[in-house]
Parts: sequence; C-alpha cells; structure tokens
Amino acid sequence: MLWNPDNPTHPKMIEEIKAAAPSLSLEVSFVPVRTPKEFDPAFSAISRAHAQALYLLENPLFYQQNMTLAKLASKARLPAIYGWRGFADAGGLMSYGANYEDLMRRSAVYIDKILKGANPGDLPVEQPTKFELVVNLRTAKILKITIPQSILLQADEVIR
Repeated sequence: MLWNPDNPTHPKMIEEIKAAAPSLSLEVSFVPVRTPKEFDPAFSAISRAHAQALYLLENPLFYQQNMTLAKLASKARLPAIYGWRGFADAGGLMSYGANYEDLMRRSAVYIDKILKGANPGDLPVEQPTKFELVVNLRTAKILKITIPQSILLQADEVIR
C-alpha cells in the first residue's frame, strides 16, 4: 500500500488495515510517499518486496498524479485498485469508491440551503451513498489478468 505520512487520516487507516489483514490471510506492506520524486523509489521498494498487488490510500497527491501512478503500476506489472475512478480512466486496473460526481451534486444542495439562510451547523453530516466499480480490461490484458465474469457483471463501467 502506498500512503502519505503527511495525511493525518492515514495512520488510523493503517492501524485498521493491519488489524484486518490477518483475518483475510493478507500480508500488507506500507510504503510511504510524500512527493512525486518518491514514486520511483517507492515502486522499486514494492518490486523488491515481490508485491502481488497494490492499493493506494486516498490522498490528494495521488489524485493529482493518477496517470503517473497508473503507469508505474502497469510498468511494475502490479494489479492495482484505487478508491477513485480517475485512476481506472488513466489506465489503472480497477477502482472502487464513492462517486465524486454524485458527491458534488449533493454538496450543491448544501450550498443552496446555506445560501438560503440555513445554519451550516444545523445541517446533518452525510456519508456517500453512491459507490462505483470501474474495471479497465485494457489494463487487465496488458497485465495478463483475467477478470472474473462475476466482477464484470457487478461493475458500473467496464473500460474496453
């Protein structure tokens, strides 16, 4: 897993992942990355560790560099899953996460309420309700991975 030590939510997420991994028979390694200059050394460390897959903890740095990270994962022959569909669009193998377009639409409703006089502190906190699975079959072919039909049938979008 790639993570950014400067992201204040990542340490708690890492502890939760470490706690859950044994029950899933997973061995997880965490590779810290703070800047794009650290991407190449991080992928070298991942290769040396003989990783079988890659997941990126969500982080603005990673979103901004989605094309670079998707290319590095492909070059390293790593199947990778991301929490934002922009990675699958950029050539990542698959993504599963909140639909950001839906989140932005819902944010507009809040803005409208606030502009009409609602006190922001009185508005309820909402969680995402729409999630999407995007599978990139072009990348699967490059990685020589067969995506099970059961996954393809569940996907919201399949990139061919």
